[in-house]
Amino acid sequence: MPGQLKVDEPADGVRRLTISNPTKRNALDHPILDAIAAAVQAADADGVRALLLTGEDGMFSSGYDIGDIPADVFPQEAEKLVAHPFTGALDALDACDVPVVAALPGHTIGGGLELALGCDLRIAADDIKLGMPPAKLGLVYSHTGLRRFIDAVGVARTRELFLLGSYIDAPRAEAWGLVNRVVPAGDLPAAGLEWAEQLAAGAPLSVRGNKQVIRALLAAEGDVAADVAAELIDLRKACFVSDDFREGVSAFAEKRRPQWQGR
Repeated sequence: MPGQLKVDEPADGVRRLTISNPTKRNALDHPILDAIAAAVQAADADGVRALLLTGEDGMFSSGYDIGDIPADVFPQEAEKLVAHPFTGALDALDACDVPVVAALPGHTIGGGLELALGCDLRIAADDIKLGMPPAKLGLVYSHTGLRRFIDAVGVARTRELFLLGSYIDAPRAEAWGLVNRVVPAGDLPAAGLEWAEQLAAGAPLSVRGNKQVIRALLAAEGDVAADVAAELIDLRKACFVSDDFREGVSAFAEKRRPQWQGR
């Protein structure tokens, strides 16, 4: 069964987007990612003043939904999921002038963490874990995704997240600047909504204008050269057809130590 994105409006001017894929720990599949992109793109035209992105059943998201892809089409389908609907959702968040707060009620892993990082503000329950497992899956992460983490937490902490692949707790994530605030788990729904209501109550021209300025300042750091970007994209694509990536995903799903082959 595919997951779904539940949409409601819990307060004036606030639209809440809830990731719901309970049998897969809220893994991000095509329907969810396409729905996030569409909902974010529609927010401005619909007069929404703030978006609240969260997850159902005590989980934000475990990342990409690649565990059940058949072996014979695994490289193509895994790359397609990560490169297209996921990028589409992130691009929509990046381009959105409406402020977005992510409320993280549970573990926030891999692509789920990057999705949260694509939001303007993040508030986390105090008992959750956050992490990036590419080193444990055989995955080369996108250079645009790595840039997002470097901008947020710096080079040293990005290296720790991606090269060690270990999880960090919410207080440490707050100290790093990966999340803005940590609250007791039972207080998270109300705290996330409170922030969304504050965003919605702000002067729209000011909130949106300042968001645009921040976006422009980040972009002013400059893109990598086209030929370098092409090389980095090819490097990433190569990982999707590697034996190690397939082994990493299988080992993760089976909760065993992977047997790397280096190819």
